[in-house]
Amino acid sequence: MSSHSIHVLPSTRTDYDIVVCGAGCAGLCAALAAARLGAKVLLIERSGFAGGIITNVGLSYFDGIADALTDRIVLRGLPLEFLSRLGICNENATHLDQVDPDRAVYKAGAITIRNLEEFKILADRMMKECSTTLDVLYHSLVCDAELVEGRVRKITVANKNGLVRISSRVYIDCTGDADLARFSGVGIVGAGDLMPMTLHFRIGQVQNSSRLREAVRREVLAAHAAGELELFYGPHFGYLFGRDEITIHSVRVKGNGADAWDLSRAETQGRSDAWTMFERWKRNIPEFKDAYFLLSGPQIGVRESYRILGQATLSETDIMERRQYDDGVATGTWYMDVHPNETTLDSANSVPAVWPGTYDIRYGTLLPPDASNLLVAGRCHSASRAAASSSRVTCTAMAMGQAAGVAAYLAVKQKRDPLSLPGQLVRQKLEELAVWPKNDPPIQSTRVCAPL
Repeated sequence: MSSHSIHVLPSTRTDYDIVVCGAGCAGLCAALAAARLGAKVLLIERSGFAGGIITNVGLSYFDGIADALTDRIVLRGLPLEFLSRLGICNENATHLDQVDPDRAVYKAGAITIRNLEEFKILADRMMKECSTTLDVLYHSLVCDAELVEGRVRKITVANKNGLVRISSRVYIDCTGDADLARFSGVGIVGAGDLMPMTLHFRIGQVQNSSRLREAVRREVLAAHAAGELELFYGPHFGYLFGRDEITIHSVRVKGNGADAWDLSRAETQGRSDAWTMFERWKRNIPEFKDAYFLLSGPQIGVRESYRILGQATLSETDIMERRQYDDGVATGTWYMDVHPNETTLDSANSVPAVWPGTYDIRYGTLLPPDASNLLVAGRCHSASRAAASSSRVTCTAMAMGQAAGVAAYLAVKQKRDPLSLPGQLVRQKLEELAVWPKNDPPIQSTRVCAPL
């Protein structure tokens, strides 16, 4: 049998109610939401663990969990459940100042968790709690889809068993890069001037001091001037995981993370840039005398690639005017966080961060109109480029994922496709589950401050 033969999935089921592609922030929540309601769900993930950018990249920020204008926690449901089960806050927490400072850091609409391995274990545990309705297939990558008469009929997954065909009634694309949507042939936008990618890395045994930030900045500027480092931002670092261990998020690499060749080059460049920074710091900064390079993220972080052309589209006006809709199914609150393809000092952005308050993300932004049984969630949902720079962050993606999982369950239960399902019904179900936070009335001021 050739390596390209089609195999039967080694599972108790080959036909599912719902298949979720990608177990990142959006996909993990989509699968949990649908499985908890009783749908038969398969979750497919290319890595050996769930968590996406949090665990795959090492970005430990729960961005968008709270309104930066008021510090009010606006995303309940699974984002808050993760934090409460990690012991970071109470399950009924309402504001950021209720976070345990020994377990997490909070600032400007975000909570930073201090243990990524613990989050991996928690994700596994929560999925095992749904083992009667949820199958998980790690080390598997969706690589093709069959669209027949406007419906996704089957998908093809590549893994150690070869090429595996899987069928389902409803599919949810949480790949980040709209892989399933693209393979299905639905309308997408992307490419062009994409935001740069970032490799996060950690260094151990770094002494803290009042001069450390300026010294780190000076050496990175010197590397840039010498042609050793093409781009960077910040540089940003923090003692997030240990008293003498810093986490750095300053690498900036141009490219398209949805293209295999470009992504491969970016991974290599990211590691090279991280090592360049480390070597300079260790050689020239006394606080790094005993430092060692601990690790870099399993993969480089991709901010932007492809998005669907949805039944509705999130716009900058929606965000800045804090628009609310009766078919809103998720709350966004992050600022429009566009990273330019150039070096920026101190800030990650070329313009000040303006925090808008809360806004609604409509159900239609999760729906490609040309595939009636396909939903998307996360950064590949339908949004303008600037709007997507706000909605792409971790907790907002979780909220979209939970909404997509609930919508998929409702579609299966009612024997209809998600495209024909009114968004108001999805919102009503989210309210019944105490997920929808019932936003405060729009306010008329904005806050300008530095993000994490």
